[in-house]
Amino acid sequence: MFLLSTPLEQFQIIPVCAFRFGALDFSISNATVIVFLGIFFFSLLFFMVCAPDSNLHILPSKWQYILEMLYETVLGMLLDNVGSRGQQYFPFIFTLFLFLLIANVIGLVPYSFTITSHLIVTFALALATFIGINIILVREHGFHSLSLFLPAGSSLALAFILIPIELVSYFVRPVSLGVRLFANMMAGHTLLKVIAGFSWSMLLGSGLIFIAHVVPLFILVILMGLETMVACIQAYVFAVLSCIYLNDALNLH
Repeated sequence: MFLLSTPLEQFQIIPVCAFRFGALDFSISNATVIVFLGIFFFSLLFFMVCAPDSNLHILPSKWQYILEMLYETVLGMLLDNVGSRGQQYFPFIFTLFLFLLIANVIGLVPYSFTITSHLIVTFALALATFIGINIILVREHGFHSLSLFLPAGSSLALAFILIPIELVSYFVRPVSLGVRLFANMMAGHTLLKVIAGFSWSMLLGSGLIFIAHVVPLFILVILMGLETMVACIQAYVFAVLSCIYLNDALNLH
């Protein structure tokens, strides 16, 4: 990541193994590799805890402690935002959160690739979540689901104003959900590349310029810590907003 010519070059999708069938492109790219790596580490974490020859103890091992901490965090988030009715959707929210967390953190490794810095990926996740929540909404409430777009106690005159506003704000949810994650990850990685390139240019200099390169290098270390926090927070925010939308679908709030 640090030796690229431009800050945006790190976001290029590069085919690793090209394969085409007519007009269809089935090539394996760097983004595909990272997706499979995310799934691999996701599965590895569960294997380290739940393997047949492993033992679950009252005093947990380090791997069991990590998994239990993530489990309790997501479960608490789900219960706080949805309530007891949301427990049946815990597997989906937990998988969504853990996959985004692993994908964000993998992107911080030098020379890797951040799939969540691409709008097509984040929007696809947001749109799939939004469609699933709407299926739950219709299944739970049927035609009464339309009351979600008209606040209780509103007059008929206000309905002509409120309903279009509520419709626009409702259907823009997947866009805002996907753009929020994409923008934060892309901006953070671009800033890291700019500071790293600046430090590298000073390192190649001489005299005071060479000595002064420790300043942007120190800033880079701080930004790496900050970006690690952002990677965790953005996965959490994506999951929290999904829980809030799920709560609206279940309880028509």
